[in-house]
Amino acid sequence: MESSRSQFSWWHPLIIVICGGLVIFIGFGTRSTMGIFLVPITEEFEWGRSVFAFAAAVQNLFWGFSQPIFGGIADRYGSGRVILVGGLCYIAGLGLMLVSSTPLGLYISNGVLIGFGLSGTTFAVVLAVIARAVPARHRSMALGLGSAAGSMGQFILVPVGQSFVSSYGWSFTLMLLAVLMLLVIPLAAALSGKPEFSGPEQTLKEALVQASRHSGYIYLTSGFFVCGFQVTFIGIHLPAYLSDVGLPSGIGAWALSLVGLFNLIGTLIAGYLGSRYTKKSVLSLIYLGRAVAIAVFITLPITVVSALVFAASMGILWLATVPLTSGIVGQIFGPRYLGTLFGFVFFSHQLGSFIGVWLGGVLHDTTNSYDVVWWICVALGVIAAILHWPINERPIFKEGGWVTESA
Repeated sequence: MESSRSQFSWWHPLIIVICGGLVIFIGFGTRSTMGIFLVPITEEFEWGRSVFAFAAAVQNLFWGFSQPIFGGIADRYGSGRVILVGGLCYIAGLGLMLVSSTPLGLYISNGVLIGFGLSGTTFAVVLAVIARAVPARHRSMALGLGSAAGSMGQFILVPVGQSFVSSYGWSFTLMLLAVLMLLVIPLAAALSGKPEFSGPEQTLKEALVQASRHSGYIYLTSGFFVCGFQVTFIGIHLPAYLSDVGLPSGIGAWALSLVGLFNLIGTLIAGYLGSRYTKKSVLSLIYLGRAVAIAVFITLPITVVSALVFAASMGILWLATVPLTSGIVGQIFGPRYLGTLFGFVFFSHQLGSFIGVWLGGVLHDTTNSYDVVWWICVALGVIAAILHWPINERPIFKEGGWVTESA
């Protein structure tokens, strides 16, 4: 049961972290495999890459705009039923994707249904459960562990998925992923229960107004747009890009797998650093590091070694933004409406994802190159680094009451 931390014995938070981590492992890990389906599906149906890219863009858009809604329901009634609904939408999306032979079918299955599924089975909803279950002094590390589970899912499921696609085809692989998603249903039961809170009373409307007037919340929301643009463009288009420059087809899957492996390290480091230093400073360095890594990668000759080194470098910086961003939201506003408030920040992330993945497909089909989008990623990384620096992380909520109404 989700409850105030005073009602938990030492092992209850651990169970919630483990179960929540498994949900993110399956939900985000499955989503991370989508890039390996781009080439075989578009080639079989003779579509341009922009068709698959637009489906992925729709997925991110529906994931984003439904996230505050799912987060709000979870904040009010508990996360278990939200995770259950998300898992069922995910399964339906994967099943329909199996039989989608038209672009519209792909847009509905891979786009709308999986988008809703991701909203209920990934970060905003699940991390809010973890944040409420864990004492404040351990919250940053716990959020890092939950986010790292998504990285482990990417590390394991992408190369396994690529192996099955190569051996048995993309349809069989999608069916296996749908079966794996069934495990979310029993895990949702461990994360069920209506949340209970202590501290000053506040309505959701008051919380939203308060956040909208906080400059740090606005900077976080703007910066997370950049995160979505970068990681979704790379996650969907990197395997195809590496094939375009002449590398073996399997290298793309291994590159995404390395992103997942090193992101496991990166999210844990981010969780640790976030508990010792200002989270905004770590975020600024992460975005600046991304800009540098991308610029070096596309400037130097593309080889197997450079591709894998780039993947490892990006992996360190990949989902490391998630525990820090959600941690700042919880630190400033408290955990009561974290699912909703982080949901709106995440919506900005998904708007960036929509534009990044769609623009990548469109520009490739029109120019036969990804170069322009790569350089946009570099510029946005620098902008995001600048945006995070002035954020005021000072809490406006403490156990005794409100510290101030604005910052």
